[in-house]
Amino acid sequence: MLASLRPYLSTAFLALLIFYFGFHAFTGDAGLLQSDKRDATLIAKTQELRLLAAQRHDLEVRAQLLRDESLSADLLEERARSLLGFADPRDYVIRMK
Repeated sequence: MLASLRPYLSTAFLALLIFYFGFHAFTGDAGLLQSDKRDATLIAKTQELRLLAAQRHDLEVRAQLLRDESLSADLLEERARSLLGFADPRDYVIRMK
């Protein structure tokens, strides 16, 4: 009986191998059925990148204003008050963590 099935063993093995890779191509971590999850992750990461790029731009502008060539008196006063904890008697101070 085993001798009569021997010619079909290689075909069955190849069919199982194709089925295995085909199954994982659809349902695996990077499979075709996971494209919605990847798209949602891509959208979230793109929004996060935009936010971080805006924050970086803001920090670069603030750093530029603190350089010797283009020192902003208002920004310097703001940073000094913030770091030293001083305030003008006419200012309203709201402390936040």
